[in-house]
Amino acid sequence: MIKINLLNSVTERQPGAVEVVDRKIGNPATRLALTSIAVLFLLLAVVGWDVISTRMAKEQAETDLSDQQRIAEELQAVMAEQQDLEQKIQNIDSRIDAIKTLRSSQAGPSAVLEAMRERISMTPGIYLESVEQKGDQLEFKGNSPDEEQVTQFGRSLEFSNGLFSNLNIETKRDEIQNMQASVKPGGETPKVNIVNFTIKCAYTPSKAVGANNGVPTNASAPAAPAVAPVQVAKN
Repeated sequence: MIKINLLNSVTERQPGAVEVVDRKIGNPATRLALTSIAVLFLLLAVVGWDVISTRMAKEQAETDLSDQQRIAEELQAVMAEQQDLEQKIQNIDSRIDAIKTLRSSQAGPSAVLEAMRERISMTPGIYLESVEQKGDQLEFKGNSPDEEQVTQFGRSLEFSNGLFSNLNIETKRDEIQNMQASVKPGGETPKVNIVNFTIKCAYTPSKAVGANNGVPTNASAPAAPAVAPVQVAKN
């Protein structure tokens, strides 16, 4: 009986696929080509990723820059509005100060007139001729038939809560013709004695409020000696 090994004959005629692959891979030229392709692929991947990441970073930076510019514009608008409000507040404060100054300047003369009216009405026989302001000083000039009334009038000025202070009274006796009296037989007109006075004092307009509080009345006149005595100069 004859036996034929077909497998061996086929294998001998056609080399295996593994051997073919081994021979191709073992070829230096093929190995170099495969290595070059792998390196090129990795290089392209790295470059591509770098380009993509750079573009993404650029877009993010542009977005952040746009947000910062928008915030800066909003902040600038807020600062401009704040400056406008501060300017308005300064203008309002300036108006308030001007109104206060005007009121104080108006209150001063009115307070002086009111104080003088009350004190003259409380002191009969006082005739005021002029009131002159020289800086922070006031000068009153007038006359009275009784020197005691002049002293009482000057003492009443000190009860002004500081509106009048440092009073100095100068008096001078004089004789004037009494036009209301009948002419004497010798053709002479009777004369009467009067006391001309000049009162100088310091004037503080800021004390105008309450200047008439504590004005002594005739009933409380005996308590006047408790106050510092008024300087009276007699000529």
